[in-house]
Amino acid sequence: MSAADEETALLGLAPVAPDGTVAYGPHPDQVVDLYGPRPGDGAGSDRGAGAAVSGPLVVLLHGGFWRAAYDRRHLSPLAAALAGQGLPVALAEYRRVGGGGGAPRTFEDVAAAVEAAADGRRREVVLVGHSAGGHLALLAAARPGTPVRRVIAVSPVADLARAHELGLSDGAVAELLGPGPGFAARLAAADPVRRPPVGVPVTILHGTDDPDVPPDLSRRYAAASPATTTLRELPGVGHYAPVTPGTAGFAALLSLLRPPRST
Repeated sequence: MSAADEETALLGLAPVAPDGTVAYGPHPDQVVDLYGPRPGDGAGSDRGAGAAVSGPLVVLLHGGFWRAAYDRRHLSPLAAALAGQGLPVALAEYRRVGGGGGAPRTFEDVAAAVEAAADGRRREVVLVGHSAGGHLALLAAARPGTPVRRVIAVSPVADLARAHELGLSDGAVAELLGPGPGFAARLAAADPVRRPPVGVPVTILHGTDDPDVPPDLSRRYAAASPATTTLRELPGVGHYAPVTPGTAGFAALLSLLRPPRST
């Protein structure tokens, strides 16, 4: 499947409505969609019927280069597919550039969404972020007091300075951080390479044929934090396959969330 085919395959899927939605702020984008069995529930939802709760709470962060034109709906099929495997999923929305977001509001929203999804429960929280959502996941996991216990970053913008140098997506990093004095300081504060999470293991999934986010960004992050980072490259895979249900890339993601039991 070509990179263009991957994008078509994911974006061609019909959005899947959640089982419930929780607001964590007054803005319309400050919401978290809930799929499948909830933490603490004795039984799964109708969507997850027959699949016992057997894994962590997955908090899912979508990408789209932090822009308001891209929302959480394109990852709703992924959320539903994971819920069908017995994993409770919280698909988070956040304010984005062009819709009231940008630094630091986008970062604050993600932290608040994670807290709202965790709801104070003593359960393992795995933060899964795709593309720009991978950047946000890495950044959120570095915040003091976070409930996040693991991060899986899929095709992440893991080196923000390098992404800015490359001008990815027509200068998306500059749009996120905003113009004016202090740009260098804002870039340093928002760059996961310079702020790796302490005590939180990170696994990165990145296709070697990704045309949107070069895999070199993930390699640079892994080289900067080798003690806590595992980089798993997917040969011949582009940007979207790992978050598209039914693909081999999705199977790789699922295996990280539900590793096979030893016999």
